Formats: sequence, structure tokens, C-alpha cells
Amino acid sequence: MNPLSALPSHIAFDGHRRIASGTLAAVALAVKHATGEGAAGPILVFDNATGRSIDIDTRGADDEVIARFTPVASDAQPADEADGAGTQQETRGRGRPKLGVVAREVTLLPRHWDWLATQPGGASVALRKLVEDARRANAQRDSRRAAHERAYHFMSAIAGDLPSFEEAARALFADDRTCFGELIAGWPADIRDHGFALGFGDGP
Repeated sequence: MNPLSALPSHIAFDGHRRIASGTLAAVALAVKHATGEGAAGPILVFDNATGRSIDIDTRGADDEVIARFTPVASDAQPADEADGAGTQQETRGRGRPKLGVVAREVTLLPRHWDWLATQPGGASVALRKLVEDARRANAQRDSRRAAHERAYHFMSAIAGDLPSFEEAARALFADDRTCFGELIAGWPADIRDHGFALGFGDGP
């Protein structure tokens, strides 16, 4: 399970207590109100895509805060521009299509270059195929590692002084959910639950 699939984009904590989760605009507004009502603090806002805390500006009226953090939808492409783009595509000459490739230096041993030179399409095509195959083969492992890193960033910012933090971090990166759950069982519920959701996709 992708840990991000069931999570809102952002979450805010007042100390060890969750005060809001949802879009950045909704969380920012909740933070503004909590600050005005004398929250104990510190108030931390986290981007769940990275697990890192972010700084937000909650000054101004409520509608100003909402507008500040609400993405602006791009205007639709004018019809005349769209028609022009179509004409360009139709009149484009022959040649290799744009693939969005980026040229960078690659350092390999001579035997690697020798092997690549024998592959259909040459070195660039062979390297792209190898990378795509590796991405598919390692997708699940890479997803788990990214989830563990998100959870660790969150824990480091908000739970670094809690009991068994170091041991819990080791269990997290070992992908040992049972041990991780046991080590953080005594943590404040909101931190425990969110750390587990970021790292493993569900609750302890």
C-alpha cells in the first residue's frame, strides 16, 4: 500500500496534538486560528509528501490566508494558440521526435562501453532500457524506502526527544513494523498514528 494514498497533503500539530489535516489552505487557516486562540505550541506544519516541516505565512484575514495557499488554475489555452500549435505539429519536418531526454556525463569501464556498443539502438537506448527495467523491478522497495524516509523526517522534527526514538528509527528503516509499533506504543497518540501512517500506510 502506498502510505500517501490515504493521507491528506498536509498536517499541523500543536505540540504533540494534531490540530488539522487536509489541503495546505485548510491547514494554514486552522493554524491561524489556533495561534490566535493561544495555542501552547510549538505549532508545526508538515508536508506529507516529504514528511518535512514547512514554514507558512498566516498573516491577514481568513480569505487572504485561504487565497495565499490555494493553487490558481491555469487559464485554458486560447483557441488561436491551440490552432497554431496544431499547425506546427502538422508541418513539423521529419526527424527524431522530442523525447525530453537530458544529456549528462556517464562514467563506465571499457567493458561496459564495449557491451553497450553491441546493443540495438546504441548506448543511449540500452541505458534507458536498463534504467526502466531497474525502476520496475525495484519499485516496491523504492516506495518502502521513500515511506520510511518521510516518517523519519516527521519523527525527527516532532518526536526526537520521545522515549526509544533511536530504536524506533532503526526499526523503521529495517521495515520491522511490529518492533516499530511496540517501541512507539507509549508516544502521544496523534504522533504515533501519523508516524505509522507515513512509514507503513496504516495504523499500528
